[in-house]
Amino acid sequence: MTTVSSPLAGRAIGLAAVPDPVFSGAMVGPGTAIDPAREPSTAVSPVDGVIVSLHPHAFVVVDDEGHGVLTHLGIDTVQLNGEGFELLVAKGDTVKRGQDVIRWNPAAVEAAGKSPVCPVVALEATAEALSGVAEDGDVAAGAQLFVWQ
Repeated sequence: MTTVSSPLAGRAIGLAAVPDPVFSGAMVGPGTAIDPAREPSTAVSPVDGVIVSLHPHAFVVVDDEGHGVLTHLGIDTVQLNGEGFELLVAKGDTVKRGQDVIRWNPAAVEAAGKSPVCPVVALEATAEALSGVAEDGDVAAGAQLFVWQ
């Protein structure tokens, strides 16, 4: 069982509200999304594990149980070519829940014409494997988003 924490402070909105059909249709996997506070912030690791994929706009951490959790900072932010994102860890690093991973500014992403909404997805999971999924309300960075059975 893995508890997945929020990588950001903001408001939980659920995957269905993500303005991208790949995420809103849960094609990548089940989970939820955070509409982040519009201030410079740092995305933190949602679980203890190893960074197996790292891009300026997204990262995947795999925990000891083999569960991969994707945090995607904004929608279509790959088009920003890393501008406004600062990597604070490297691929292959072992991280702890709550450890800083990427520094960014959701307001700058929005000003660039992109959605700052951040999907947090359980990769290669079924919706039935998740419980307690936060789909509304304010969340603090590090607060529980869902439990992966």
